[in-house]
Amino acid sequence: MQIFRTVFNIPPSDYKLSYNTKSLFIGSCFTENIGNRLSELKFNVDVNPFGVLYNPISVKNGLEILIQKKTFKEKDLQYYNEQWFSFYHHSRFSDTDKVECLRKINDRITISSKQLEESELLFITFGTAWIYKYIKSGEIVSNCHKIPEKKFKRILLSTCDIFDEYSVLFKKLIDFNPNLKIVFTLSPVRHLKDGAISNQLSKAILLETIHQFCDFFDNLEYFPAYEIMMDDLRDYRFYEEDMIHPNKIAIKYLWEKFSETYINKSSLNLINEIDKIISAKKHKPFNISTERHKIFVKINLEKILKIEKSNSDINFEEEKKYFEEQLL
Repeated sequence: MQIFRTVFNIPPSDYKLSYNTKSLFIGSCFTENIGNRLSELKFNVDVNPFGVLYNPISVKNGLEILIQKKTFKEKDLQYYNEQWFSFYHHSRFSDTDKVECLRKINDRITISSKQLEESELLFITFGTAWIYKYIKSGEIVSNCHKIPEKKFKRILLSTCDIFDEYSVLFKKLIDFNPNLKIVFTLSPVRHLKDGAISNQLSKAILLETIHQFCDFFDNLEYFPAYEIMMDDLRDYRFYEEDMIHPNKIAIKYLWEKFSETYINKSSLNLINEIDKIISAKKHKPFNISTERHKIFVKINLEKILKIEKSNSDINFEEEKKYFEEQLL
């Protein structure tokens, strides 16, 4: 039978995630799609400690902040439109209260710095090679926070720019965590605000740079999320209505390819059981007082206890509380 699409095999990676593995995901939207799915399935993962970061320099800056265990102070914040914020962070960290803004930023740095130090795997996703430099200070920003565009200078990074910055970063990362392995991905999300031609140029720069990393440095590899979306799926029916972002079907397919490549067999089997428990928690019962529903709840509590006996690192506190409350 003829296959009317371009299907290609991805070799299984020697880098494997398990329920005993710590990992950190940082970068563009694809990072959140995969990282949040791992988190939902109870893996020990930290996802985007600075919020979504699109360009390689912002990702590098974020990782260096974690390595330095930097504490942000008032001088590191900006104030605009009645919000305190950091140019290194997504707006989810912004706040009308300066103290609260600093608390959110510094608490997350403390947690994520420890995670990076103890992780076996670091997943980095680049989104665009275009950067925005704040003219007043010369800072390369991770987010413009709705400040007028005229306040920034827009610059396209070169392959050499990125390679030079990361050559220094890789040494810092290995000094910080000698056991760390790094996987790069290129976001399949198209940055059409840059223009169709500029977006393709940007992606080409990032793709070339990533492959140079893999050729020149040890403990690095590439996962072809971009190629899966562009060549395997290759159809607008796999996009959201904006025709820019992958839709749920595409994300599910990318997740399947990712999990086949990076999750070990025993954890893949366990995922199925955990997914059933998570789905059961999402189930909205018509009447929680029926005997049938109580049996359903008890069965799920038994499943949780069974998994916990052999996997003490998996945290089911939220699910146990939910089910136990329905037995009261």
